[in-house]
Amino acid sequence: MTVSFTPNLADTRFMPFTNTKQFHHDVRAQLTQDIEVLFAYAELPSPLLDACRYVMTGQGKLVRPLLVASAFASTYNNNYSENSMANANGLEALLENDSDYDMCRRAALAVELLHTYSLVHDDLPCMDDDELRRGQPTAHIVFEESTALLAGDVLQTLAFEVLTAEMPTFAPFDSAIASQLFAIFAPRARRMVSGQMLDLNAEATTGISQSDLEAIHRDKTGALIEAAMLMGGICAGATAPQRMALQECAQHIGLAFQVQDDILDVTTSTDALGKPAGSDEKLDKSTYVKLMGVDNATKYAQSLFDDGRAAISRELGNSKENDALVALIEWLWARQK
Repeated sequence: MTVSFTPNLADTRFMPFTNTKQFHHDVRAQLTQDIEVLFAYAELPSPLLDACRYVMTGQGKLVRPLLVASAFASTYNNNYSENSMANANGLEALLENDSDYDMCRRAALAVELLHTYSLVHDDLPCMDDDELRRGQPTAHIVFEESTALLAGDVLQTLAFEVLTAEMPTFAPFDSAIASQLFAIFAPRARRMVSGQMLDLNAEATTGISQSDLEAIHRDKTGALIEAAMLMGGICAGATAPQRMALQECAQHIGLAFQVQDDILDVTTSTDALGKPAGSDEKLDKSTYVKLMGVDNATKYAQSLFDDGRAAISRELGNSKENDALVALIEWLWARQK
């Protein structure tokens, strides 16, 4: 399969946060442009390039790059709200004049590359053997299994390369920020893989406890969510207390996100999810619904979202009306896929 591609290097920029819908639209538009720039830079052979573009341009929620961008915007707005750049034009001025914004773009792209690689590999016949992802056939169905495997491999390597690659439309990378991003990103990428192994080990296991289940998902799902929020904050110059608050928030949101996924797997249709509904039961996976039931799992997810919101609000003093990160938490709680 060959996917046509025409690079579009138009200058698309994140907008200062005014409302959730517009902000998310702008983040997605920027990411779409940056994916095109990256693949033009990488010069991958076909069909590897076709497979990579196929999986990176599906209709995903893009939660992790949204977390990077939201943490960046919230941290920056908090730190500069009292100086001469404080107002709706403050973030806009930073985006136009400071390489920190381009490091945020790199971080957003990095976490989406790593996440997508994990999905491609999770869907392979040797893993979950799924045929649908993000509303379209999985990579190993459209391309050969070997191509899908290599697509995941190269997306994983690009996730790290993009943090310092010399690409058009990006300012030169900031070495001080880049070193901090690597220090955050690499161990959490490793934890994500470890969590997947723990999840496979837990299949068909009886008597698994809530603490065991949480240990799996703090790594499998939560580690990359931690990385996304911390990387966004670092690009915006987060202080040590702000980083601690971002990490605490991310730990709650990461678990809440997985609990939600378990609930949606049994309460939502395949068409709505964009992937096979009921797949957890088919694979006899250990889930929060299996452990505590839908109602109690829903209450648990709500408490985790509340704790995440409280953690970030204590340090950044943010409100739903004017803050990208708090608004994103509200959006995640309301999601139906």
